[in-house]
Amino acid sequence: MNPHEQQYFNLLLAMAVDRFSERIIYRNEGAQNALDRLRTNPQGDGIWLNEFVDAFFQDALLNNSAGSCLILQALSNQRLSVSADIFEQATVGEVLQEMAKRTFSTLLQRKTEEGLEQTIAFGGD
Repeated sequence: MNPHEQQYFNLLLAMAVDRFSERIIYRNEGAQNALDRLRTNPQGDGIWLNEFVDAFFQDALLNNSAGSCLILQALSNQRLSVSADIFEQATVGEVLQEMAKRTFSTLLQRKTEEGLEQTIAFGGD
């Protein structure tokens, strides 16, 4: 990956973490509640991780094969658990998008948890 692409990805990730953290802190009335719910059920009420990632990909114009390839290239060393359902009756582009979203979602959750832990540790609940 070229350095400018890596820098762009890092900016995208930071932007996603900031936006996602802000939303879940607001929806869950504080960082501690947001962190607990994110760890317990990332798809549950007030968190909706996959919905956020879908919207973020659309807003950042990543919801296409080229955008998916950028994400997958940046995260090529990450592990991804893929079930057979991702491949059933899907185009190559759809599989790329799904893999990119799943991988990005996992990283976003981890980075958001880290950010929330820091917020709590420094008295920002």
